[in-house]
Amino acid sequence: MHYASAIISSMKPTPKYRSDCPINYALETFGDKWSLLIIRDLMFQGKNNYSEFLKAEEKISTNILASRLEKLERAGLITKSIDPNNNAKKVYLLSEKGIDLLPMLLEMMAWSAHYDEHTGCPVEFSNQLKEDKQSLITQLKRQLIES
Repeated sequence: MHYASAIISSMKPTPKYRSDCPINYALETFGDKWSLLIIRDLMFQGKNNYSEFLKAEEKISTNILASRLEKLERAGLITKSIDPNNNAKKVYLLSEKGIDLLPMLLEMMAWSAHYDEHTGCPVEFSNQLKEDKQSLITQLKRQLIES
């Protein structure tokens, strides 16, 4: 049996998902058109409230945004709290589980920067990612934890 197949087939069943495959778990958790963009905004763009997410270039609709924020919170990837400056506003932050997506998102950015000739990834960032990925991960994680 192939090594990866043996690992996957030995996993305990997770009743709420289609399969026990680790890739399926990731897709079930954040594998839709919008969830990773919300995580991107939290992780790299410093956005943390509903109105800021609505201003994203991709133009998410209000009902989809509300649904995805709720889904990400239920999955434990983000937390929601009351804005201390405005009790009517909610503030969203990445949880530890959400911050742990950083290396994966950086790999996606590196892949896209390599293959997308119109990439919006800044050249300096892409170069830093290529030259010293681990230092970049450490630096970004520290910033996310301190925010």
